[in-house]
Amino acid sequence: MKSQAHGGDTGAGVQDDVVALLMRQHGEIRNLFDEVERTTGAERQDAFRRLVRLLAVHETAEEEIVHPVARRAFDGGERMVEDRLREEKQAKEKLSRLDEMGSEDPEFLPVLLQLRTEVMEHARSEERYEFAQLRRRTDPRQLATMANAVKAAEALAPTHPHPGVETAAKNVALGPMAAMIDRTRDTVRKAMGKDG
Repeated sequence: MKSQAHGGDTGAGVQDDVVALLMRQHGEIRNLFDEVERTTGAERQDAFRRLVRLLAVHETAEEEIVHPVARRAFDGGERMVEDRLREEKQAKEKLSRLDEMGSEDPEFLPVLLQLRTEVMEHARSEERYEFAQLRRRTDPRQLATMANAVKAAEALAPTHPHPGVETAAKNVALGPMAAMIDRTRDTVRKAMGKDG
């Protein structure tokens, strides 16, 4: 049974489908990469902080919500998840490197472009393999429960940084990113426990 087949609703079905939510986040990540590339100075740093936050929340939500289900949902799921986790680890390492060098460093943009290529390839692999199988082999109610947990995690990643965070450049990837991952994990686990 396909997840779109719940009551024929158009907008609500998308909101209740974890795959659609994660694919929307992939689009937001693409847009933030564009913004970081086309801006300079404080605007670039602000866009980079928002990118780091969204990637931290997105990847943590996938690790906590999607990957455990994918491991069990279909043949080859275990290997597929291991491949995605390896890619996610490499992305986190590059994000830390970018944060250490700062957005004004001459090497920032070339490393960012490498990261963008890797992140977009990772997203395409998720969408083509993991998400497609998940949607085919997971009950629509479970997809809705997973979507609620992703929405809870998403609420942790503000679109704009809170006042006072702008000057904490050294802590973006190492401090707040780690704290964001921990808070996301806690929020996701609570949401899955309540709804599951």
